[in-house]
Amino acid sequence: MPFETRLLPVLDHQLLLPLLAAYGAEMAPHLAGKSPATPAAMLDMISNDPRSEILMAFRGDAPLGFALFFDLPEIVFARRCGALDDLFVAPAARRQGVAQALIEGLTALGAARGWSHLRWIVPETDQAAIALYERIAARAPWRSYVLRLDPAVSL
Repeated sequence: MPFETRLLPVLDHQLLLPLLAAYGAEMAPHLAGKSPATPAAMLDMISNDPRSEILMAFRGDAPLGFALFFDLPEIVFARRCGALDDLFVAPAARRQGVAQALIEGLTALGAARGWSHLRWIVPETDQAAIALYERIAARAPWRSYVLRLDPAVSL
């Protein structure tokens, strides 16, 4: 059965809960000594931040994955750009094209909104994601850095 991607209105954000639980469990071993937030706390933060948007993949009514993104100013071009912050696909739905469909959905949304580009970062250790991104996007000519303000909760 095929799947679809669509923007998730705030009223439907509760559909994220099972994916947020799986995402938190998957990220837990990589966090610096702290446990991830509860799915309810994650959902509360996303739902109450007017800058956060969710593109979600579904098969029928079953959620398969999500992309948390932001529509940001790109001042050098006096345009907007997209910043993909988190992309997660449920383990049972991986290797089925869900991540690529989410990025394609963001690309279409960005084209409709007049974005100059879509950007994102990926951990160097996530080889499956890197393989996909190397196929569908160009590597950016800049480095990513992090200044950890609270090392106990920052990746």
